[in-house]
Amino acid sequence: MRNKLVIVLSGLYVLFMACLAFYYYSHQESFKASVAIGGIVCGAIPLGLAAFTRLQFNLPIVMFYLIFLVGSQYLGSILGWYGLGWWDTFLHAISGMILAFTGIALYERFAHRNAGDEISAWFVFLFALGISVLGGVLWEAYEFSSDQFFGMTLQGGGNKDTMIDLISDTGGGLLVSLGAGIRTKFKLHRKHGNS
Repeated sequence: MRNKLVIVLSGLYVLFMACLAFYYYSHQESFKASVAIGGIVCGAIPLGLAAFTRLQFNLPIVMFYLIFLVGSQYLGSILGWYGLGWWDTFLHAISGMILAFTGIALYERFAHRNAGDEISAWFVFLFALGISVLGGVLWEAYEFSSDQFFGMTLQGGGNKDTMIDLISDTGGGLLVSLGAGIRTKFKLHRKHGNS
């Protein structure tokens, strides 16, 4: 059931972006059409994971990912909410949180089963935070490369924009990572206290 819901939600987003791409292309608005095409690709990622791999993320992560895509691609780029100033910073904090949750999901899928009861709460904290910060750094490298090689203006504020984005990514990831580390510590304490 969960897998079907992921497919339906991702499929609806891809369809919405495909309609926008057709609309803006037919009205010769190439920037908005290219954002919508990017939306099709990004929205298809959960579809591809659900259909072709065994690596599946839980429904809340996928839903927050799709909400993030709506916020960044549709509201931010197509409707122009990035002009508000704070919207980009807000979305970077949200993306840091999503990436940290993704790190926790990856840890639980690949490491938790083999780690037994002795996993360190610090490891969970650092792993989730590391995934979050890495995602932010890779995104900023993409923005920088696009500006340098393709003449785009993704880093509108230069170094200041990059640093604010990275701090926002880290802040969002830090909140989730702290929560995950504390939760792990309490679970271990409760388990050892009962044994």
